[in-house]
Amino acid sequence: MPPSKFAHSSQWLSGRYLCFAEREDIALYKAQGLGVCAIARKIGRSASTISRELRRNAATRSGGFEYRATTAQWHADRAARRPKAAKLAQNDALRQYVEDRLSGQVSAPNGNIIAGPDVPWTKRRSVRRQHRRWATAWSPEQIAHRLPLDFPDDPMMRISHEAIYQSLFIQGRGALRRELVACLRSGRALRVPRARRKGKGKPFVSDQIMISERPAEADDRAVPGHWEDDLILGLKSSAIGTLVERSTRFTLLLHLPPMPGHGTGPRKKNGPALAGHGAEAVRDAITKSIQSLPKHLCKSLTWDQGAEMARHEQLKEHTGIQVFFCDPQSPWQRGSNENTNGLLRQYFPKGTDLSAHDESTLDAVAYTLNNRPRKTLGWKTPAEALEEVLT
Repeated sequence: MPPSKFAHSSQWLSGRYLCFAEREDIALYKAQGLGVCAIARKIGRSASTISRELRRNAATRSGGFEYRATTAQWHADRAARRPKAAKLAQNDALRQYVEDRLSGQVSAPNGNIIAGPDVPWTKRRSVRRQHRRWATAWSPEQIAHRLPLDFPDDPMMRISHEAIYQSLFIQGRGALRRELVACLRSGRALRVPRARRKGKGKPFVSDQIMISERPAEADDRAVPGHWEDDLILGLKSSAIGTLVERSTRFTLLLHLPPMPGHGTGPRKKNGPALAGHGAEAVRDAITKSIQSLPKHLCKSLTWDQGAEMARHEQLKEHTGIQVFFCDPQSPWQRGSNENTNGLLRQYFPKGTDLSAHDESTLDAVAYTLNNRPRKTLGWKTPAEALEEVLT
């Protein structure tokens, strides 16, 4: 709310803020040579409040940090004026940086642009089960924390993730185009909580090695080469396999196309898995991806107890990689993979046919995801973290 001196109808400032009388006392005690804690005890305020007041509202025209009550009150009144111009509206270079990382196009490693589905902007929050716009899609938090790494010597290239969200959600801010909300992972134009349904997977009973027997080096993520795996499902029994390395969060996507004969006739009970994500298809896809990796990056796989891993013993024989299984209904034991699956829903929403994407498209999406900075990696990208491991 604006201070009372700027609007006659507004209320007086609450006791949360320093008043002019308190600033006069701070100036007197400061002139007497008292420290921050002593001043705070005398006026009944927190020491951090006094320290922040002396730093923010000091008079600096003379070249020092002299504190005067009138000057400090002028600084406080100027900072309290509303509305303020958005930082993104004032800094063109910063706004362009944010827009490029929100809406940049998805490209393959060779530089070819992958357009993705054509999704027009309807000025509404996106519906859950429909195609989503494909973009570089860095989150506002990723953008805000990547700026100090890309511009370490430019203090003007700084912004908080909350300021980016406000520029997208509040039309009055006017800094970013409103249609860029389609590039957010949630796809929502408003902050609306949404409950998530928890589905139960199919039971899988076999001689297996449980996650409790997985080596300790996989639990603390100190040694690379331990992977978490799962499937993301779509319409018409379509699926895409996901492999996430626990240490670097590097992601591989498995192409699982439908087999010949799928969808051409009535489904045969207890017949072969023709949808493309049966046990044999998943085994072959993992074998193909694992064999392209260095040997020291293929130590273990962790999967849930889904029927698609019924051929895990053959997978171990073909690749030499050890397979572990999570406890029933315990997705948090594959936290990195579950988090990555949520990121991938930006490109492969629920309720869409995933078999429409070919292998080159999946490689492009994996390349884009591996070049997005991650908070857990100190805002490095998974590709940068993997490169450090390999070198």
